[in-house]
Amino acid sequence: MLAALHDRDGRGRFGGRARLGIPGNADDWASVARQLTEGLVKGSERRGALPESMVAFLCQDPKDGESARDVMERLRPLAQLLRTACGALDVPVIEALCISDGRFWSYCCPSEQCCPSDGTPMGLPGTSVLAAAATYAGLQIRGSLREFRARLVPWETAAALEQESALNAVSMALIPRILDDESRTAVATETLDLAHRVMRRFADSTSVAGVPGVSGVPAVSGASGALSADLRDDELLCHDEAATLILGLQDRTTRDRAAEWMEGDEAGPALRLWRALARRCVGPYGEHAAAPLTLVGWVAWSSGDELEAREALAMALGADPGYLFARLLHQACNEGLDPESIRRCLRKERVDRADAEVIASSASPESSASPVDADGPSGSASASSPRVASRRRRKPRSTGSAAGRPASRPSGTVGTRRPRSTADGSSAPEAPTRAGDGTGGGTRSRRGVGRHGTKQGET
Repeated sequence: MLAALHDRDGRGRFGGRARLGIPGNADDWASVARQLTEGLVKGSERRGALPESMVAFLCQDPKDGESARDVMERLRPLAQLLRTACGALDVPVIEALCISDGRFWSYCCPSEQCCPSDGTPMGLPGTSVLAAAATYAGLQIRGSLREFRARLVPWETAAALEQESALNAVSMALIPRILDDESRTAVATETLDLAHRVMRRFADSTSVAGVPGVSGVPAVSGASGALSADLRDDELLCHDEAATLILGLQDRTTRDRAAEWMEGDEAGPALRLWRALARRCVGPYGEHAAAPLTLVGWVAWSSGDELEAREALAMALGADPGYLFARLLHQACNEGLDPESIRRCLRKERVDRADAEVIASSASPESSASPVDADGPSGSASASSPRVASRRRRKPRSTGSAAGRPASRPSGTVGTRRPRSTADGSSAPEAPTRAGDGTGGGTRSRRGVGRHGTKQGET
């Protein structure tokens, strides 16, 4: 983690901070150091306060057979890379600390009296004045980063083999449908409906069991409480359901719609579901965890839990370093941006889509009657919305019978405004999309184009 320091009127203060998981491959350290440094410095500069200096924290627990001092020595090159990257931007690192197994070392202080080679013991957890005040105020003590990661890492139990078999079977049937333009919308609807049913199952199980919690989030205490809550959720989610949801979320449009469950009563069950799906990305499906991990990070950040958000987003980038949605959220979270701006966009997308569906449903009786009574007058226009009716009145400029109109105006033609009553049975799904044109393009995400202008697959 990097923390920016500012000096205003002779008084130092902490500024922004940026955190990223330490890659297991040392070859990636140079790019990580550069990315972390540039993101924090440029983010601070955009907020109008370029940091005067930096403090670097390298935190990692020892591996099997490794001592805390071994960790410090192993991470020394990374500390040097961070110092060099900051120096290249004219922001010196005044202190770089390694924290491991309850002790800390300084990479900058050469004094044995100040910083002994065996490290300096840290205070026991919960013994500070701040910890006492937090306990008195009733604040919950959060777990360690290792405990956060334990809730998100893939299974390594015997059940992992069953989950992998389910993923293999579902992928054979689902991936071709996702890749097909005609069936992609149906797959998205099925995926979101299934996710909503599982979320309701999670929320109901919490209330039935009498577990105290808020908005469907069971109250947990420490690692044992989190483990019990996760085990309950794992029992409620079948292997086939998990496989269907994991693969369905690989479609970026479906994932973006799932991200709308980020507040209110939906946030708690959604967060539990995304955690459970991340644990099911076993074996060769590890890269598939980028989608549910990013959703974990987004819902956690939207709910005010930056600690879990940063860890989940860092794990998402570990699963797929090129996952743009995770990179954007991780950078925004590190720069201290307000997630409300993203929430507003998602709320508007949801409302626009609902409005478009209402307009489409009002036109659907006319569409279903058109192939049967193709030569009859469009007498049901009075039952449609004024917007739909006005478009039908402009239609007489075209030639041919009603049954022949789809051929004269093919679906997808740019710039055309087809009335809802001209579509035959094969092009009926086009009606909601065209109807949405009058509401600001609220249904464009269904066709693979987001409201931010990027094509499907870019984020």
